[in-house]
Amino acid sequence: MSQHRHPGAPGRAGAVPALPDLPEATVARLPEYLRALHHLAETGHETVSSEGLAAAAGVNSAKLRKDLSHLGSYGTRGVGYDVGLLIDQIESVLGLTQRRAVALVGVGNLGHALAGYAGFASRSFRIAALFDADPGRVGEEINGLVVRHIDELPRVAVEEQLAIGVIATPAGAAQAVADQLVAVGVTSILNFAPCVLAVPDGVDVRKVDLAIELQILSFHEHRKASLTALPGTGPSTLSTLAGGGATTDPQEAIGT
Repeated sequence: MSQHRHPGAPGRAGAVPALPDLPEATVARLPEYLRALHHLAETGHETVSSEGLAAAAGVNSAKLRKDLSHLGSYGTRGVGYDVGLLIDQIESVLGLTQRRAVALVGVGNLGHALAGYAGFASRSFRIAALFDADPGRVGEEINGLVVRHIDELPRVAVEEQLAIGVIATPAGAAQAVADQLVAVGVTSILNFAPCVLAVPDGVDVRKVDLAIELQILSFHEHRKASLTALPGTGPSTLSTLAGGGATTDPQEAIGT
């Protein structure tokens, strides 16, 4: 879930090459394509059809082809997409050709888990520093890194060239942490705290709230249960609705 998206500056001589202005939904799907492509490469596949890649990524093939067309990648008729080339294209667009230094703020249970997650390193991210405001946490070593006090953030931001901040604090502390990250030049934040952050223009925030995701799943469970609990929705009624009876009005068929 993204709170803010700021378009990139126009290209200029000596600057980073201009990127395609991708729809937000396409950007959100590119990591899924990349994950599927890496798996294909690891299992010895050199090419993949749009149908095969779409199935591996959990989308329909028409949507995948449209997404990849934004990158200028159309595949080859009868052959499909070159797996290695497509990996390079997507990694380039996502900015994964350089390792980005990440600061993790808040080393409670969630912070511990994030600090030890090996998947960051394999996808071009380096947890460069851990911070907390609790004196009882400061000095603790987690996965080879010593937890620093949050007051050290300005110095460490310069030393480590921090690019991304991850907030895993309680909700009450998250806004202050975001303000501190922005103050030292961090313009990309991943927020695990259950709150909405106020950030200046040009700062991108992605929010991860597991409780919200569970509530959405709860809605779908509730909806499925309510549908199966409707009176008169057994096989005979379904047959009637399909044209096996005198009425074609669903509400009349179920007695409402």
